[in-house]
Amino acid sequence: MHTSLMVSYRGADVMIDCGLDWLGKFQRVHPRAIVLTHAHPDHAWGLKNGAPCPVHAPQKTWRTLRDCAVEDRHLIKERTPTKICGITFEAFPVEHSILAPAVGYRVSAGRARIFYAPDLVYIHDRGPALKDIQIYIGDGATLTRSFIRRRGKTLIGHAPIRTQLTWCEKEGVPRAIITHCGSEIVNGDERRLSAKLRAMADERGVEARIAYDGMELTL
Repeated sequence: MHTSLMVSYRGADVMIDCGLDWLGKFQRVHPRAIVLTHAHPDHAWGLKNGAPCPVHAPQKTWRTLRDCAVEDRHLIKERTPTKICGITFEAFPVEHSILAPAVGYRVSAGRARIFYAPDLVYIHDRGPALKDIQIYIGDGATLTRSFIRRRGKTLIGHAPIRTQLTWCEKEGVPRAIITHCGSEIVNGDERRLSAKLRAMADERGVEARIAYDGMELTL
């Protein structure tokens, strides 16, 4: 299944992203709301036929999804904390794609604070985005190899995990979860990759793990 995150707080479940693999299936998890990071098929096309709940996204994402069948649409303004089902989402622009501009979300509820960005080259305003964050959940496209390309003056693609762990080190984020994994991780040797990730994380004083389907964390 395409990567999604379910955030639960006081009985309310909010789903972040709903890719094409979820088409006709995401209803089984009964989200109270859905929040989108960007409009690429693996993050938003599960909503092609509509949604049974409100859907929240930045304006640039709604422009790209103008033909999808979602009726209950809500706008998330960048850098403006927005409360959805008691959970606060703050969208931070990230570089990733020209055709489908993306954001990462600073998500907070009670004492819990995470940052979620499954596709990115870098975070605009990284300091405020990661301030006092307990867990960074980031892009697993590649461990160390650069997957970044230039289109004119714009960078597109994916930052290596090594780079993202360095961000965590610099901003004092103690834990990282790697999700939305690319072929290097999906098709690689799990033991070798875990050891390599652990070594990179230990060098930076960060605890890091690779996500798996059904993984649950309690904060």
